Amino acid sequence: MDNRYTKYESLLADPDIDFVHINSPIPDHAWMSIEALKAGKHVMCTVPMATTIDECKEICELVARTGLKYMMAETVVYSREFLFIKEMYTRGELGKLQFMQASHPQDMEGWPEYWEHMIPMHYATHVVSPVLGLVDGRAEYVSCIGSGTIRDELVRKSGNQFAVESCHIKIQNSDIAAHIWRFLFDTARQYRESFDVYGSKKSFEWALVEGEEHVLHTAKKPEPKIAERVSVPDYAHLLPEEIRKFTQTIQDADHLSFVQGGGHGGSHPHMVNEFVNALIDDREPCPNAVTSANWTCVGICAHQSAMKGGEIVQLPGFTLS
Repeated sequence: MDNRYTKYESLLADPDIDFVHINSPIPDHAWMSIEALKAGKHVMCTVPMATTIDECKEICELVARTGLKYMMAETVVYSREFLFIKEMYTRGELGKLQFMQASHPQDMEGWPEYWEHMIPMHYATHVVSPVLGLVDGRAEYVSCIGSGTIRDELVRKSGNQFAVESCHIKIQNSDIAAHIWRFLFDTARQYRESFDVYGSKKSFEWALVEGEEHVLHTAKKPEPKIAERVSVPDYAHLLPEEIRKFTQTIQDADHLSFVQGGGHGGSHPHMVNEFVNALIDDREPCPNAVTSANWTCVGICAHQSAMKGGEIVQLPGFTLS
């Protein structure tokens, strides 16, 4: 297509466009998704889905009413590391799951100013999605505690007072609980994502630290104190041959997104493949609108809980159906 647009409304008015992929700043995710669905376009949107429960609900209602497809482009659950762990779980290698935890500290100092208005848990899907996605579950309720403080100017902009928010998630129809934590400012840690799973047969620890590759350590009975470093396969074999190469970092690329595509665990081609195939096959993408809303509302409800001293907050009913 040769057309380019300087106004979003003009793009949505084009009858030749079937779907939009939204990569705008976080405050624009919800309204742009809503307008696209109202215009009859399928939507794939980067995380998070929205920053309010009402916005998540409106998107879900539009999808249900129109039959259009919505997918939140959550990188973690399409990374090679998660696909490897999911495969271990499906094969029964982990045994009975007992507990999961995930963390995503990332100091956003110096990033675009809109981040200073963000609540840490409103950008929590990178830690919510693996603990729920591994067991194909949804969060039933959360309890969250805030820790530390941030400087006054950030409190005025965001309405958040905590440096760190630490949350427990009860998974619906399950005996498993999970723990996640998140921060955005005023802590001496630039970037880290981690995901730990504890099973009756095997446990593992996975972490992405700035400047280092993903690593995976597993420990298993009868010698749980002996950890093993595991080489994770690429999982490009799950993709059409034409796009398999894009799961790797393109060293000579002149555009940052190509480098990031490989850096996010090779997830970007998997997400595109999933969404396009969902449209072709006329099926729900993974995650669909309701699952995306549940993953997103975990963070929104977690912050509500933190502001109430850890009070249990139930996930909205529309995210559980």
